[in-house]
Amino acid sequence: MALAKITEITGCGIHLPGDDVDTDRIIPARYLKCVTFDGLGEFAFYDERFDGEGREKPHPMNEEQFKHASILLVGSNFGCGSSREHAPQSLYRFGIRAVLGVSFAEIFYGNSLQLGMPCLTLAKEAIEKIATAMKQNPETQIRVDIAAKAVTCQGEVFPAGLPEGSQSSLVEGRWDPIGELLDNGGGVDRVIGSLPYMN
Repeated sequence: MALAKITEITGCGIHLPGDDVDTDRIIPARYLKCVTFDGLGEFAFYDERFDGEGREKPHPMNEEQFKHASILLVGSNFGCGSSREHAPQSLYRFGIRAVLGVSFAEIFYGNSLQLGMPCLTLAKEAIEKIATAMKQNPETQIRVDIAAKAVTCQGEVFPAGLPEGSQSSLVEGRWDPIGELLDNGGGVDRVIGSLPYMN
């Protein structure tokens, strides 16, 4: 099962301001009881987007001009709290394909990478500049260049942080360890078969 090589992501953005946004806010615990992750996108930030009657509340993800956004802009320590993989899954299934933030919680970062949804770090000033451009024009295009570790918006290039291991796994199409294991199943069988205690 060949994985896509992710070298560049381009699209409109959506800005969720604030620091220390935890996974309980990204996906409420009551939506974790699912057999598959299908349909989780509608529950992303549910309690912040809807009231107890299911009516929409003011929230960027409810605004029509941002509903087709594929790049999420966030603050620092995004994805902290519990390690639930449902959090990045809900964002991915909402339509997000890259997250740009000041910093990320480690487990959230790893779970996102395994979806092929890279999390890149930018200076706070860069996030604010891009967010301002998006507010002025929701159709503003953001280009995330994985290979160059750079984000371009309105002709301005911002350096982005991305560990070399994460970068190479994305551009070489090795971002899903399960898929890579399945691709190399024969090699794994040979290694296991060669172990003395397996004979």
